[in-house]
Amino acid sequence: MRPLSLLAALVLSSTLLVTPAAASETALAQGTALAQGTALAQDPAFAQDPAVCDPIDPAACLLPFPNDFLTVADPATATGRRVSFAPSAMPVTVAGTPIDPAEWNRNDGFSPGSMLLARVPGLDLGRTGAAPITDIGRSLERDAPIVLLDADTGERWPYWAELDANAPADRQLLIIRPARNLNEGHRYVVALRGLRDAGGAPIPPGAAFAAVAGPPLPAGHELAARQRQLAPALRQLHRHGVRDPYLAWDFTVASEQNLAGRALSMRDQALRALGGRSPAFEVTTVTEFTPEQDSQIARRVEGVVRVPSFLDRPGGPTGSRLHYGPDGLPAQLPGNEQLARFRCEIPRTALDRPVRFSLYGHGLLGRHTEVGAGNVKTMAQERGFAFCATPWIGMAEDDIPTVLSSFADMSRFLAVPDRSQQGFLNAIFLGRAMTAHDGFTSHDAFRASGRPLADIRKGLVYDGNSQGGILGGALVALSPDIRLGVLGVTGMNYSTLFNRSSDAAPFQQVFDRSYPDKLDQQLVLALIQMLWDRGETNGYAAHLTGSPYPGTPRHQVLMQVAFADHQVAMVSADVQARTIGARVMWPAVGEGRSQDRVPYWGIKRAGGAVWPGSALVVWDSGTPAPPLTNTPPTQGTDPHEDPRRTPAAQLQKSVFLKTGLVADVCGAGPCLTSAHP
Repeated sequence: MRPLSLLAALVLSSTLLVTPAAASETALAQGTALAQGTALAQDPAFAQDPAVCDPIDPAACLLPFPNDFLTVADPATATGRRVSFAPSAMPVTVAGTPIDPAEWNRNDGFSPGSMLLARVPGLDLGRTGAAPITDIGRSLERDAPIVLLDADTGERWPYWAELDANAPADRQLLIIRPARNLNEGHRYVVALRGLRDAGGAPIPPGAAFAAVAGPPLPAGHELAARQRQLAPALRQLHRHGVRDPYLAWDFTVASEQNLAGRALSMRDQALRALGGRSPAFEVTTVTEFTPEQDSQIARRVEGVVRVPSFLDRPGGPTGSRLHYGPDGLPAQLPGNEQLARFRCEIPRTALDRPVRFSLYGHGLLGRHTEVGAGNVKTMAQERGFAFCATPWIGMAEDDIPTVLSSFADMSRFLAVPDRSQQGFLNAIFLGRAMTAHDGFTSHDAFRASGRPLADIRKGLVYDGNSQGGILGGALVALSPDIRLGVLGVTGMNYSTLFNRSSDAAPFQQVFDRSYPDKLDQQLVLALIQMLWDRGETNGYAAHLTGSPYPGTPRHQVLMQVAFADHQVAMVSADVQARTIGARVMWPAVGEGRSQDRVPYWGIKRAGGAVWPGSALVVWDSGTPAPPLTNTPPTQGTDPHEDPRRTPAAQLQKSVFLKTGLVADVCGAGPCLTSAHP
């Protein structure tokens, strides 16, 4: 489901994947890349400059992260804060080019799924007793050594802690990952206390933080301003029983407006111009199949839907970015259109009775032609659906060079989420053409014997797999026409998924060449999540099921995940389920399969024959359990594609998309795929 041969060829041969300076480096220069790429962050005088970097964690300028030290007051934003990264504070490539912070500095806070990063030399998490990925509940214990506190509500927040398993000991970051997305627009306080090394000895705080957390400093002291800034957070921690921390800081989460405002504005502008009618479309190819040619599909329809383009280049090719108007919202350049290609697969059963329309979402950097895959055709014919798909522009095959080149210079990354937002609008317009009275079913290509082949009164649903699940959650949250969606082998967010996915290898090669310092790499992943939120489910999850956006109905989703998935880590689906309030179909897995002290901690159970709400269903192929570190699975056969190919899982999807009910199709036991031995 992924164009690995094309990816590999680009990584090996394309000069556009690296900066010109990096492309011409000799082997000797490659050997000195780490020193070149991190010299700025390693300079103690720079790292402790309180005008640019937070001195309380001198390992790198942006540490600890995320951090309100890196923001400024701004009454014009929804949170009252605005990110203010200095160019000199940003990670640099081996060629010495810092990431341009301009787009980050439009944010009014940090990602709701942001990993929290700090450098603690000598830290042993086991000796410290920090909550591991297998025991998230421990993070809420009164004496937990890491405290994550919602400062607006006083609620302790669940997380797990891990050390970056990809880094050498001297560049290894502590990573704290929220087990449920943080609340939009809220301020959070973090504290580390009682930390211990491998021998069990206490780790003392650094000199700068000890001074900031200590008695009042003289007005002229270089740390006096930082002490005043941090005092409210330290007082709040003290009220919650946290005293004498090793390190503490606070940060603000981006607002709903900042996360989704661009996509919602594009949607509303474009749909308002339609005036309730179908968007313009052209059918370019109609292919009829005989039963001998295809026993499942009777007709394939291909064409284009015309969509207003909010990108800054005519036609919005890969690499385009959003064009903004004077109000700071996306604006259409005069006459700029996106010709969204589509393919629809109409099953033979539609010749007997009208079927239901469903949008389909394809996999990682793939093609919309995936809608013609065998499992999709089987679902169409046996369950009565006509599936239509359009490329996930921003993360489609055409975007491979852009995505890969971003990992060579992250100043280019903005084009990925920007074009992805246009991709959401393209899919919304395709869905509107599928369901409008003057849309597809008014065209002869979607009719036979004088009647439409799909019944638009049944509404529009969504089914997507892998990237189609990761991006599909955002589409469902934004869509005014979709109420029910299946997110297959899904999860969020990409900064959590990256290190844990077998798909990351081609990108990691480029990443290693341009940002070879593993400490820098985690900072870069945390940074790009702040922009990637606009182009994947993580930025929209708070409104996926409850709290729908204005002009948007309530939605329900069925999450089908593969146990020990090599490409989309299960743990990222668990975070999503907790965030959206989905229940886990129980029993989720067989006895002894889960590595957790409390399996599926924090996710309520759904039992019985049916569940009338959003749910997480785990499908097991017998693959060995995944590693507990932030590394990809390597054991056993990848089960990523097994759920979608399993008849029982297809039946479960069908029941859900037609009724909104999650059916127990596994006989009151764990769900096993057809590949299970």
